[in-house]
Amino acid sequence: MKLGEPSLDQLRIFLAVAEEGSFGAAARKMGRAVSAVSYGVSQMESQLGVTLFEREGSRRPVLTEEGRGLLTEAKAVADGIDHLLAKTQSLHAGLESEVSLVVDVMLPGEVTASVLRDFRVMFPTVALRLQVEALGAVAACLLEGGADLGIGGPVLADHPELERQAIGSVELVPVAAPYHPLARAGIEPGESRKHLQLVLTDRSPLTEGREFSVLSPESWRLADLGAKHALLKEGIGWGNMPRHMVSGDIDEGRLCLLDLPEKPGAHYTLSALWRRDARPGPATSWLIDAMRERIGKCSGVEPSVSGEA
Repeated sequence: MKLGEPSLDQLRIFLAVAEEGSFGAAARKMGRAVSAVSYGVSQMESQLGVTLFEREGSRRPVLTEEGRGLLTEAKAVADGIDHLLAKTQSLHAGLESEVSLVVDVMLPGEVTASVLRDFRVMFPTVALRLQVEALGAVAACLLEGGADLGIGGPVLADHPELERQAIGSVELVPVAAPYHPLARAGIEPGESRKHLQLVLTDRSPLTEGREFSVLSPESWRLADLGAKHALLKEGIGWGNMPRHMVSGDIDEGRLCLLDLPEKPGAHYTLSALWRRDARPGPATSWLIDAMRERIGKCSGVEPSVSGEA
């Protein structure tokens, strides 16, 4: 049997149906008619001489054994074309006319300020737009097309539509006012659950219902890291904070490090993030390299080479 060659469009239709779980959902995602999606799958099946989806006895198409076997290869081909198109676009575009940057609130302000100061000198003709977001809102901004480059934490950094390059990490430490009940020595396991915990949250629906280092059932959710910092200094609750942001308060006695048995502190990995279908241009690439260099030099920030979130 002589096999035909499915088109790239047919491959993308096949992947959309497999990912969305139905012909209707795939049609909506691609902006096509359902009949066009169904025809594309049928044509690909005819070209390859296999049945990709079981359509009988189920309201939703189910991948056949052959369909599951071809799914990985189809993804690889589509990804390769995406990389080729993104690279070609970069070659044609040259230097960007504008770069939209979104950074995680955990990124030290001195790093952001020094990098952007030098950026304006290096690329005076490139307009720069800056946003500061928290947690999953960084990735959401990229996915929604609101930014070209993100400097974000591990939350949603491994989203399939994003490329990721680890560039450093910020140390998070549990702190409270020195007169807080958890500030004494010899805290028993579970004691932290009895006290109000201040928790950083974000406005992104991508992280809705997910918890990150939350120990206490009594918590206040804040989208503003500065507000969390102020409440902690007033003795209202306890919580994790970037070490670089509270080191002065710890040295001067306004806050103290908590020695909790659960050890809720951690290293918050920072990564450069961008959409897979839009490779960084020269100015954006410079931003990535500059951020990595400054994070490595910043006090209280450890460079990361492992890429682990």
